[in-house]
Amino acid sequence: MDTLSYRTKSAKKEEVEHKWYVIDADGETVGRLCTRIAGVVRGKHKPSYTPHTDTGDYVIVLNAEKVRFTGSKMDQKEYITYSGYPGGQKRIVAKDLMDKKPLAILETAIKGMLPKTKLGRAMIKKLFCTKNGASARSAETGAF
Repeated sequence: MDTLSYRTKSAKKEEVEHKWYVIDADGETVGRLCTRIAGVVRGKHKPSYTPHTDTGDYVIVLNAEKVRFTGSKMDQKEYITYSGYPGGQKRIVAKDLMDKKPLAILETAIKGMLPKTKLGRAMIKKLFCTKNGASARSAETGAF
């Protein structure tokens, strides 16, 4: 029996092939959409997934301002930020954040699902959210 045939293959940074995915977020629920996007950005959808390597793909999210919340989360869910200074904590309701920065809802949700390390900061750079249906990177996409 050849014991080398049973050895687990670890993906290396040079061997990973990154694809482009375009996702239309029109009418999608925020949490369900973000978990799928975070899995693609992290690379968990690939059989060659390796936790310590960036095996994920690039994702372009179109119509990010048209996502929806279920129930009364639009009025009750709060996003909390902290500047680091005393008294620097700010709270904003999802409805107000949707009016001011509609892309921040998806970006913060996906960022919270990624590792809190250098690798996670590299992974979030592969996410591109747009307000309208067009993307400046549509020429770069290989997969739809």
